[in-house]
Amino acid sequence: MNGNKTYSWKTIWLIVLVALMTGCGVKRQTVQTVEDVPETETPAWHTCLIQGARITVVTPDNRISANATMQVVRDSMLVISIQPLLGIEMMRIEATPTEIIGIDKIHGQYAITGFNDINRKLTPPLNWDELQQICSAELPLGSEKARLYYTFGDDLFELTISYPMRQTDIPVRIGHQPLQRYTQIDISKWL
Repeated sequence: MNGNKTYSWKTIWLIVLVALMTGCGVKRQTVQTVEDVPETETPAWHTCLIQGARITVVTPDNRISANATMQVVRDSMLVISIQPLLGIEMMRIEATPTEIIGIDKIHGQYAITGFNDINRKLTPPLNWDELQQICSAELPLGSEKARLYYTFGDDLFELTISYPMRQTDIPVRIGHQPLQRYTQIDISKWL
């Protein structure tokens, strides 16, 4: 099983129950001095690059797979470059903590939206921290493969990402794509 542990729902509920029971014991009052305050942890990495990731989206009607490169600058910006054929970028997703830009290079179009707009139809809701975890292989499920399920409106879809190799704290070329040659489209009718 590649060293990853899989827990059943029974085990998870048992751990939660034990934690709740131990939390309901005798109350002790503690006084924390300045020396007792734990230091804040520094992040384990600043930049993350995953090349050759395999993204598969399964909907009721389609199954779409493509290779992707994911670049992340922690808490700042991320870029997902989707390359279905011969490593040629056909679609690009740029995200910051406040906005998401999708660029369709085949049709010369782009759209800008925010997490709140997407979450009107997406269940469970997606936020910046979760997207950053997905794109940097830091999900609690493990760092080799992620399988996530979402509903968008009435459609259920499965998102599977295989992470071949993760490189951290290396220089990444990340920045907004110039949008002058693309036509902006309004996606509010879908959201």
